[in-house]
Amino acid sequence: MLYGEITGQVIGCAMRVHSYFGWGFPELIYKRSLIIELQRNGLECGAEVERDIYYHDQFVGKRRVDLLVEKKVLVELKATSALDPASSNQVINYLKVFNIEVGLLLNFGTERLTYTRFVH
Repeated sequence: MLYGEITGQVIGCAMRVHSYFGWGFPELIYKRSLIIELQRNGLECGAEVERDIYYHDQFVGKRRVDLLVEKKVLVELKATSALDPASSNQVINYLKVFNIEVGLLLNFGTERLTYTRFVH
């Protein structure tokens, strides 16, 4: 599995954060805590990594990804009671425009952490 070790470590770190706080906090609290946990585990982590978006070679805007781990795994965080299809589409689109092969969608907003792995 492509970058399976990294995604496994990220999911493990996210589970530790979720176990510590439970559910009900804003996304920002989970994101900041996950960054700390990832760094404690020796993983390089960029937050709010921004990229330009182009349509037929013309600049149309910018997008930011929540986390980029080891410059290889895109991580999008949510803290909501239920994910809608737009959340998955967001990760898929970010993988395309960021030219990243593997992404994770983590949701801290339920009793148990939920996660989905994506490959582009």
